[in-house]
Amino acid sequence: MVGAAGSRYGRGVQYSTESMRRIDYLPWEYDPGSEEGRAQRALQGRFAEHGATFGEGVFVAPNAAVYCDSLALGDRTYVAALAYLTGELVFGADCSVNPYAVVRGDVRLGDGVRIGAHASILGFNHQVNELPIHQQGTVSRGIAIGDDVWIGSSCTILDGVTIGDHAVVAAGAIVTKDVPDWAIVGGNPARFIRDRRQPRSAEPAGDLAAFADGARAQAPTLLERAWEHGRFVDRPAAEAGALPPAVRPWCDAIEIADLLLGTVPPGFDRDDLLRRLTARQDPATGLVPDGDLGDAGLDEPSDEPLVPLDGAAGYHILSVGSAVRLLGGRLPHPVRAVDGLSDRDVVDLLEARDWGAAAWGSGAAVDSLGSAIALNVVDFGDELEHGGTGPLHGLLGWLTARADPATGLWGAPQPEQRWLQAVNGFYRLTRGTYAQFGVPLPYPEAAVDTVLEHAADPFLETPDGYTACNLLDIIHPLWLAGRQSAHRRVETEAWARAQLETALGNWREGRGIAFAPRSDGPDGVPGLQGTEMWLTIVWLLADHLGRSDELGYRPRGVHRPEPLVTLGPVAGA
Repeated sequence: MVGAAGSRYGRGVQYSTESMRRIDYLPWEYDPGSEEGRAQRALQGRFAEHGATFGEGVFVAPNAAVYCDSLALGDRTYVAALAYLTGELVFGADCSVNPYAVVRGDVRLGDGVRIGAHASILGFNHQVNELPIHQQGTVSRGIAIGDDVWIGSSCTILDGVTIGDHAVVAAGAIVTKDVPDWAIVGGNPARFIRDRRQPRSAEPAGDLAAFADGARAQAPTLLERAWEHGRFVDRPAAEAGALPPAVRPWCDAIEIADLLLGTVPPGFDRDDLLRRLTARQDPATGLVPDGDLGDAGLDEPSDEPLVPLDGAAGYHILSVGSAVRLLGGRLPHPVRAVDGLSDRDVVDLLEARDWGAAAWGSGAAVDSLGSAIALNVVDFGDELEHGGTGPLHGLLGWLTARADPATGLWGAPQPEQRWLQAVNGFYRLTRGTYAQFGVPLPYPEAAVDTVLEHAADPFLETPDGYTACNLLDIIHPLWLAGRQSAHRRVETEAWARAQLETALGNWREGRGIAFAPRSDGPDGVPGLQGTEMWLTIVWLLADHLGRSDELGYRPRGVHRPEPLVTLGPVAGA
């Protein structure tokens, strides 16, 4: 213990011996009534002279390095050999610090905290400024660890972290953020694994590998079923009625083939598919209007207005851009309609949109903006000013500033649809921006609260409400927010588990999955769009439960889980 002249985390009095004894490494064998008990009382008495306090049955190995400003150890707490303790430490009852563990700074432990060998709990940090590191002082926010916590061997807990009651930190984890009660976390940085109260066997009844194997085996059949009159269609006309020729079915067919078969649709040539997908791109704007990509209509002009944020042309920035990349190509022209916008232009456009009753459309517009910028950066960064980022910083700045801290969203509940528009818009908006650029959500915990409230809406269980769009727009936000925070993880996993079991039963032999599986109308007929979206939903549900590897597939196109562009630090930072 340090005296009045001791510095915080600095010099102190150490009591040690050079001998190696079993009790020092196995302190749980300590018997206060033994001869060792009398030695411990003498040792602790010398510590007490410098202000330390000890409960009943405490053991401190004589060869532990204890240099503390203040120290309080609760009943039956052990400090083993070669542990290193400094700072202001308060340990509850029945705690243990195993050999070579480090506990430094302002650290407070509840009762029953077990700290594994070689773990480091660092309740302080160096300042970071322009001075040389060795000349900088230290700062401390402190670390608080609750009751009944297991800190695994070789973990590192960084300053400012709070670990809740009954938590488990897996061996080797690097904990940089708070850990909630009952959470099991691991990895670098530590991420939520599961709730400690959840049995390992609490998994959906469905066989993920069997589902994926069946889908792969039937993929050629369902793709052939969607080929009519020289073009891909979403659903056969005989089953769902004739639909006008469109670009999206081609993109969905390419996505499904890549996802399940790892190749182009059987019978098609990669270069020919690239030619068709890119033939309609407008060189001036970079937009792709809707139309026929079959031989009969490929060269026919389109009368669709080229609106960069809405309609088919806006969505094709995403769908065609992703399909072309899956084929190993790129769009011939940058999306100049977006690159030419200034930050002020984007702010004005977003401010003018309806974020209430039309929150989904507003989110879709942001998705188109973000997707266009991402494609410009990746494929045309060397050709465009500022690397193709265009109005990206204005877009992200407005979104982050205008997110609602109370809900985590950009929309508001409506009288009839409640949270449907806002949550669906949140998915599209965050998919094209925060997820696509690897930027953290502004308020992930609030978003989880709002999305879970929406997920309980009875409408979502009706034939009109149980759709691929509505399910994707729930699981993607929960999955994305779950990568930042373990907030309400037990509830989000319970929802995902139930939905996954149901989703696996939506597959129809040789046909895939309908967009609206419970509908008796045309949307209840299995097609390309529904199949592509539900395959993604299944993957996201499984990944949220830590089981996506069982599927043997991973989305690489529209719904890729990795950012397409990662924003680096500011130059010189």
